[in-house]
Amino acid sequence: MRILVTGSADGLGRAAADSLLAAGHDVVVHARNRDRADALAPLLERGAELVVGDFGDPEAVRQVAAELNAGTPPDSVIHNAGVAGGRHVMPVNVIAPYLLTALLNGPQRHIYLSSNDHYAGRPSLDGVDWQGNTPGSYADSKLFVTTLAAALAKLRPDVLSNSVDPGWVPTKMGGRGAPDDLELGHQTQVWLAVSDDPDALTSGGYWYHGRRRRPHEAVNDGDFQDALLRTLAKETGTAL
Repeated sequence: MRILVTGSADGLGRAAADSLLAAGHDVVVHARNRDRADALAPLLERGAELVVGDFGDPEAVRQVAAELNAGTPPDSVIHNAGVAGGRHVMPVNVIAPYLLTALLNGPQRHIYLSSNDHYAGRPSLDGVDWQGNTPGSYADSKLFVTTLAAALAKLRPDVLSNSVDPGWVPTKMGGRGAPDDLELGHQTQVWLAVSDDPDALTSGGYWYHGRRRRPHEAVNDGDFQDALLRTLAKETGTAL
């Protein structure tokens, strides 16, 4: 299979890409800029392909999608790229995966990186700064992207769409003191991206270390899903 892993210069994205390459899959890795891409040289030497784009900029996301559509489309996308704070929280954590989902041709599986923090998110779209002019709420962003995954599962029943809480793991984002298992942090999204296991061929799930969990109640609220999709379509000028 051919899998795109966004945000794969380090951390969980790097681990996922490495694991997929080791299993013999075609992997497209992604870095924010050329300096970050230098860290991917060992994966490129093993056959990975590279796309570069700053997902804080929606136009860069569009360019990445166009580049991928001009070649062999991915079968699966692991939407791993994310930031923990600052003004790029909504553009990177929500707008970028939404645009890739709307613009990419071909993927039959979408895996979105969520977080246990999504339970603290506010199920309200009022006053959200989607353009990144002011700092955004990480918890809100993870609630929104988890809802996006559930909405896509309902909107496109022929596509497998799931969200994954990778745990609070000791990556650069999570910090050295993070208590969860780093090795387990990438395994569920890799499994969902490629496995023919019957459980992996289900859609609309919120997963943690290989098991489905009940997400925030707003995630499966049809009215909230519809409102989120309308808002993102308006903000980006691109309907799903």
